[in-house]
Formats: sequence, structure tokens, C-alpha cells
Amino acid sequence: MPRQRPVTIRDVAALAGVSVGTASKALNGRGSLRADTVDRVRQAAARLDFRPSQAARDLHAGRTYTVGMITTDTIGRFSIPLLIGAEDTLGGGQISVLLCDARDDPIREQHHLKVLLGRRVDGIIVTGRRAGTRAPIGGPAGVPVVYAFLASADPADCSIVPDEAGGARQAVDHLLTVGRRRFVHITGPEHHHSARVRADATTARLTEAGINLITAPMYGEWSEAWGRQATGILLAQGVQFDAVIGGNDQIARGAGDALREAGRHVPAEVALTGFDNWDVMALASRPTLTSVEMDLEGLGRAAAGLLLEAIDGVARPGVHTHPAKLVIRDSTVAS
Repeated sequence: MPRQRPVTIRDVAALAGVSVGTASKALNGRGSLRADTVDRVRQAAARLDFRPSQAARDLHAGRTYTVGMITTDTIGRFSIPLLIGAEDTLGGGQISVLLCDARDDPIREQHHLKVLLGRRVDGIIVTGRRAGTRAPIGGPAGVPVVYAFLASADPADCSIVPDEAGGARQAVDHLLTVGRRRFVHITGPEHHHSARVRADATTARLTEAGINLITAPMYGEWSEAWGRQATGILLAQGVQFDAVIGGNDQIARGAGDALREAGRHVPAEVALTGFDNWDVMALASRPTLTSVEMDLEGLGRAAAGLLLEAIDGVARPGVHTHPAKLVIRDSTVAS
């Protein structure tokens, strides 16, 4: 029995009714093609069980079709959604992602960088467990790097970060819309980038509306315990408030527990918002928690898109912001 000829890109192009160049772009996630054209090519490739030769692709494109991701987020709270989003974008071009955990160790980070460069990755995404600014990771100029969730201190680098200030403003606007006027803000450590950004944006938006916080922002820990403690302090002091803006979901959930134990009804008497939209917290809260969603998967997709542009020679330096959105639940508007 004669040996069956391997399926080629020409076979895929012929079945899809497109040129070889168009078929190649569709399978590699390159160029500006119509969505129906891409789908037709991919369906043809699947039907023929087309499997391009990795060696041939690398030789032709001078690429390895691999991308590195270096993170300091050991528990994956932020990096895993980012990775899922990045793979959504990169997977369309059959690009694999190699995840490396640096564990906040500069020596380990440089080791991972050397390993990735030794594997000739086409680009690198750098992320971490907290927003803010970090020193550039270094590496040769020929390998594009995109910083996601956190930003590089070098304005010549490409970074994409969540719009935390915009998210905080959305929370304030929503609370104003439902008639709240006496606000308190309980948040994390004052030295923490996200705590400061969210507090400053909250204060500024209230000032624009002609309202001041009842007390100065209450800085503490990113924990339910701090949310309960801070709310208990306010209640013990007799502070009159009808809205609590939590710096994150843990704080907001703790605040909700303290209000419930004190006999204060949420949201009838006090409306409550969180930040991060962490379903473990937001959906388990009673009532369920209105929270700002940073769309980390979308941020990952956007970071991968910026990296692909850089790989194609179109660098976009500077800090780009990815929009946040408010997810409204029962803690502000009872169902």
C-alpha cells in the first residue's frame, strides 16, 4: 500500500478556497483577515487534520512560536486569568506559552529570563501579583517584552495595566445614582499602589460631585478582619454613613459581616461595594457583593495582542490602560 502524502498548506488553501498566503496568515494569527475567512481556513485545516511542520515554520519565519510569561504571583490569583486571556489570543496563531514563577526573587527571575532566551522565545510577558511599577526585566533588544497588570518604570517599554481609577469612579457614580451621600472608604496598606490609586480616585470623584468622605480613607490590611475592625470602629464612634466603598472584596465582605452583626441592613441602610470581583468573595458574601471587575482575562488578551504587534515590528511603547467595569449585585441594589 503506497504511503499517504502528508497534508500541506496548499491542500488547506485549496479546500478553503483561498490563497496559500491567506491560509498561512489565518492559521498563524497574522494580518487583517475577515473572521469568516479565518474560520473557513481553520475548519479546512481541522477537516484535513493539517499539522504544520514546526521545523519548517521556524525556518520560514525565523520564529519558535513560543512566548514566555514570567510572574511573581505564586498563588495564581492574577496571573492565571492573565495567562488564560493571553492563550486565547496566542493560541489562534498556534503559539505556546511557557509560564515561569519568579517568586519575587530577582535571581530566579533572571534565571528564567536566560532560559526563555535560550529557547529563543519570540517574546515575553511580565506580570505579577500586584499593580504598580517595577524595574525593567532586561534582556536583548531583539526580544519584545510587554508588562501586564504592572508597568515598567521605563517609558520606552510597553505596559498595559487595569484602569483602577476608572473602576473606583464607576463605583462612586453608581452609589450616587442610588441616592447615597455619606461615604466611608476602607482600604489596604497606604504604601500599596492599588490602595492609593483607588482611594485617590474615590476622593476626587466625590469632590467633583460636591461631597466629602465622612472620614479620611481608612488604610489597613487587604483582609476581611480589617474590614470588620474598621467598620466596628466607625459604628462605635457613632459615625453616620450610608455607603461603604471597600478597597477590595475581602475588606468589603468583612464590612458587610460587621454591619449585619450590628443590625444594619445592607443595602437598605448601608450600600456596600468591593473591588476585584473575586467570585470566591463577591458571590459568597451575603448579600452578594457589587464589585469592580478588572477583566484580567481581557487584559491578558490585550497584552498578547500588543506582544504580537511588537513581534511583527510594530512596537507601542508607554503605559496603556485596560477598562474596568462595575458588576452590580444585591449589596447596592436589592433584587
